[in-house]
Amino acid sequence: MSFLQTTSFWEVTGVVAATAAACSVLGGFVVLRRMALLTDAIGHVLLLGIVVAFLVTHDLQSPLLILGAAVSGLITVALVEAVSKSRLVKEDAAIGLIFPALFALGVILTTVYTRNIHLDVDRVLLGSPELAPLNRASASDYDLGPISLLVMTGVFLLNAAFVVALFKELKLSTFDAALAAALGFAPGVLHYSLMGLVSLTAVTAFDATGPVLVVAFFVVPPAAAYLLTDRLAMMVLLSVGIGLVGAIAGTIAAYAINVTISGTVAVVMGVIFGIAFIASPRHGLVVQVIRRARQRRNFFDTMLAIHLLQHEGTPEELSETRLDTLHEHMNWPRSQAQAVARRLVNRGWATERDDRLALTPPGRAAALAAIGSSIAHDPVS
Repeated sequence: MSFLQTTSFWEVTGVVAATAAACSVLGGFVVLRRMALLTDAIGHVLLLGIVVAFLVTHDLQSPLLILGAAVSGLITVALVEAVSKSRLVKEDAAIGLIFPALFALGVILTTVYTRNIHLDVDRVLLGSPELAPLNRASASDYDLGPISLLVMTGVFLLNAAFVVALFKELKLSTFDAALAAALGFAPGVLHYSLMGLVSLTAVTAFDATGPVLVVAFFVVPPAAAYLLTDRLAMMVLLSVGIGLVGAIAGTIAAYAINVTISGTVAVVMGVIFGIAFIASPRHGLVVQVIRRARQRRNFFDTMLAIHLLQHEGTPEELSETRLDTLHEHMNWPRSQAQAVARRLVNRGWATERDDRLALTPPGRAAALAAIGSSIAHDPVS
């Protein structure tokens, strides 16, 4: 892989990785606040802010274009919240109403007032991090590297400092905004500060890597981290780590097979989430299947223990506890009845003697506990 030895590869990888870190460090709070789709809306509505700022300045290099884009993101958040708080529509529907309208307005303004300006559709919709090394910063004839790398690194440091400084307040307002307000933490100010940084990050990331990766980095790493831990601080750290791994692995894969970086990194991020979704040690699909199977086995084991308890010392005990007729009394398939009987013996809940099952003290205690629990949850009035 000769591309691993090229400067441009490492610069592109650095840009994508810095963008991933900058987005994912805030992504956990965005996902937990159920505002993940809003990042997609902000990423597209930026066009409106850029066009309006250009119409005011008539300068494509003006820093006001970035400010206009960031303001358009905040306006989107404010409008979505205003519509959703009316309780006439839900938040997801409010996003679906506001985002297309503002995005379409930006497209119309672009079409009407910038007819002579060429817009590369692929660059606008997918992004081109491959071109990042072409736009470089310098000081006194000294090359400082790609501007996007410097900007995204600075944005990451800003976002990280914000999260570290206000972690307790962000945590409280995310999980219980009413309590945060009661304690004087001003959740509204925190919310718009967070969304302001999200807008700023989306603006700079849009220029560095494109809207596809903006959404991917804001949503996928924290969503995967959420499946791996129940601690918010660890979730934030894992989000950044997963974002970096996906960015680096995706860029290497894109160079290796000579395809678009944005699409490849997004696919790799999806694969990482899929692995977490399936193999998470706490909430993964495999663990859930195993947990349900264990619960099912425990249920049948308990049912058989209760059956044996109910017939202890009765005239029917000899027939009701026989291994060869157990399936008839329990109304189970013969193979299932035999399997459950073996498990009871292996667990020490029952003993087998003369082709009959007899409860042991642990098995009797388990059956009594299950009956007592059932009575407690369904009292007779």
